[in-house]
Amino acid sequence: MTFSRTVLPTGQTTCHDVDGRDVPCSGSGQDAAFASPLLPAGDRFVASGPDLVADALTGLVWPRDAGLAGFPMPWAEALAFAAGWARDGRFGRTDWRLPNRRELRSLLSYGAARPALPPGHPFQNVFLGWYWTSTTAAPAPGYAWYVHMEGGRMFYGRKDQDCLCWPVAGETLLPRTGQTRCFDGAGEGITCAGTGQDGELLRGTLWPTPRFETRDANVLDRLTGLLWARAADAAKGTVSWAEALDIAAASGEGWRLPNINELESLVDAGSAFPALPAGHPFTHVGEAYWSSTTSAFEKNWAHALYLHKGAVGVGFKSGWDFLVWPVCGPENI
Repeated sequence: MTFSRTVLPTGQTTCHDVDGRDVPCSGSGQDAAFASPLLPAGDRFVASGPDLVADALTGLVWPRDAGLAGFPMPWAEALAFAAGWARDGRFGRTDWRLPNRRELRSLLSYGAARPALPPGHPFQNVFLGWYWTSTTAAPAPGYAWYVHMEGGRMFYGRKDQDCLCWPVAGETLLPRTGQTRCFDGAGEGITCAGTGQDGELLRGTLWPTPRFETRDANVLDRLTGLLWARAADAAKGTVSWAEALDIAAASGEGWRLPNINELESLVDAGSAFPALPAGHPFTHVGEAYWSSTTSAFEKNWAHALYLHKGAVGVGFKSGWDFLVWPVCGPENI
């Protein structure tokens, strides 16, 4: 299967049953049964001098040392820290910024944990905790999105709490997050100019217009080439993970449970309840969805998308906690 350039492979290469035991991938319906191979770390991450690493998969440039900020800091200070690097021309570059949520997530490998980075990665001093993004949380604008490097979760925290920051530079083909507004620490809307926030920089590939094309009972996402069931509740209620895999596969030839990056690709970070682009054509949209991606941190858990908020978390595979949204493709568009 060939993935769209806008949806990165998850990095998952093994399959696991509901108890976390290894199982053959063939016929499992799981992430690794369909995944295209991820570039080996030695080919993907290319040294750019002694201090920088260029990501051949995304075009982004990262400091090799993920701990150069030295200490956790509030969100506004993290934005200012990255802006200071740009102003000072740190490492010979003036385009440093705090990464948006898709830029920071692009580093993750869901086949690894502690840290959730591709095996053989060249980074140093990666803290197994939360790193800020430049993206405000639309469900609660006094909060901002952050990514947990231990297991790959993404949620949001109060902007006045302390987290680490890992500046980024360079242009990318990753899609934009959808956020177009800026907010202060209290969640009040502000003018974007000079903030360094996601809503100001608008980094990434512009979404096509219209983004979605309805095809009877299905919807083509013209950004990613993925074909989704228009009714976003194939099971008509929450089910266990094993049931979700079976129900998605039973939707028809080529249909399957989406991996976590495919699910996240639907998120509009400028919207909430649900975190989908305005005017989307989907029906029966629920709160949270199973992915086909096992948690590398605890293999009897699987990743899930909390669509009302846009968060990436995990759920116990045996629990009846999440909905099923089948996907097919990607198609040629």
